[in-house]
Amino acid sequence: MRRKLIVLFASAVLFSLSTSLPAAQAFTPQEVTLEALSEKSFNGSDLKLIKLLDQTSKYTKHSITYRSDDLRVSGVLYTPKGKGPFPAVVLGHGYIDTRIYQNGQGMRREQDYLASRGYVVLHTDYRNHSFGDDDPESQLKFRMDYSADVINAGLALKSSKIRTLDKNRIAYMGRSMGGGIGFNVAVAKSAEGVFSSYTLFAPTSSNYVENFNKWGRGNADRANPLIKFVGLPEDNPAFWASVSPKNYWAQVSAPLMIHHGDKDKSCPIRWARAATKGLKAAGKDVTLHIYKGEGHYLAAGWAKAMDRSIEFMGRNWPSQG
Repeated sequence: MRRKLIVLFASAVLFSLSTSLPAAQAFTPQEVTLEALSEKSFNGSDLKLIKLLDQTSKYTKHSITYRSDDLRVSGVLYTPKGKGPFPAVVLGHGYIDTRIYQNGQGMRREQDYLASRGYVVLHTDYRNHSFGDDDPESQLKFRMDYSADVINAGLALKSSKIRTLDKNRIAYMGRSMGGGIGFNVAVAKSAEGVFSSYTLFAPTSSNYVENFNKWGRGNADRANPLIKFVGLPEDNPAFWASVSPKNYWAQVSAPLMIHHGDKDKSCPIRWARAATKGLKAAGKDVTLHIYKGEGHYLAAGWAKAMDRSIEFMGRNWPSQG
């Protein structure tokens, strides 16, 4: 009897360990690089209206979901009233703690501005946000997963049943983290043709080491899992170069416009200048607008920036017919 109890106890301990130990890493560092993103197949589809959130004289607003990889990603969709066909803009928001993030948060003034002027607007929440599905390993993916969500948002629009949408005219607009994601998408060869242009507000650095140094290195909760996975930048420079868009500017195929305040304390203006310099050296179409005295969120210069963005997107739509 005593031996039987010992065996049962040992089995219980082993079961407890097996359920509490983390699962083996499901992917390798190479799978979360920009090269991997450039070779990835995307499946953006199944755009669904979930709930009517608002209706004005100019547009309707719904919460939505769409498919990205094997996940259901949430967002909001603005549809202008009228016959169309209307061009579209996918919006990528900046960093907001997922514990407090709410559906459609982060670029609400841009949403209203664009929708009121005849643009279909899909603001993606990204995975792990709002009521969409979670990816428990997202922290180790260097925003390549969010980048896939942006690409799949564009493809979900293209495969949607929105009758008033011009599926050949879709652009991307992102700010802060969403601007950095825009750099990722712009250099991803497999995403070529999804977006006609990229408009980026106060983007994060195109050198991922700088992002890590600013927001990760001094934060153990963020840094330790990454260090365990790929090592510090000084210990594994080749990997960190492989997640930095600045090393892939030659792959950019669509024009970019960057808006940045020269007093930005979150994403310093030197980051935008460095990206612009690198893109120009690679022979790419890039325009940098600097707003004097402005910080991370444009205030006095925001309306001018949006007017410039509208003009920029308009002259870069693909020719009809």
